[in-house]
Amino acid sequence: MDVINTVRAGVLGHFGVASADAASVTFLGLEPIDILRIPDGDLVHYVTLGGSRHPMTDPTAALADPVRGPRAELALTLRGGVGAGSGLTKTLAVLVASPSVEGIVLQADALLDMGEPIWGGAPFTAVLLGESDIPAVELPEPAEPVRFLAATPITATEAAWVRIRGAAALRDAWTEAKIDVRDADRGAASL
Repeated sequence: MDVINTVRAGVLGHFGVASADAASVTFLGLEPIDILRIPDGDLVHYVTLGGSRHPMTDPTAALADPVRGPRAELALTLRGGVGAGSGLTKTLAVLVASPSVEGIVLQADALLDMGEPIWGGAPFTAVLLGESDIPAVELPEPAEPVRFLAATPITATEAAWVRIRGAAALRDAWTEAKIDVRDADRGAASL
């Protein structure tokens, strides 16, 4: 089963493009992770390819099932995007590799804190995962579909808010303040 090419076709089909620029990141002991960069008007979509090669497993499980289990990729959308040498592709690769490295399962409302800017000069040090507009990509049975999770960049203050009040409260604050979370130059929500 060629999971990555199936997922790539699903992503490109969703955005209605035949191809996309890609950066590849490799970590010792892991297979390469590609980050697709898809311009879309004044938005740029960054989508990982590689996190879904293997299912995510509970770190307490005695044996990892090589076929069954949730699979996920990350999608981050920014208005205007960021520069190629910004470090964003490496950060996305680190985040999507975290199930293989740290044994976590990526899911909606998860807070992934890097503790440092997620790209050079950014005020954002973490991402909040949520549901993505990209539809799941079906794989042959018995494998589960590959889900896409939207990765929203957040500041350290917003990350603290998520820890104290929860992801829904932060999203409500963004809505109330009319904050465009896709704006790479936005400030933190007033919490």
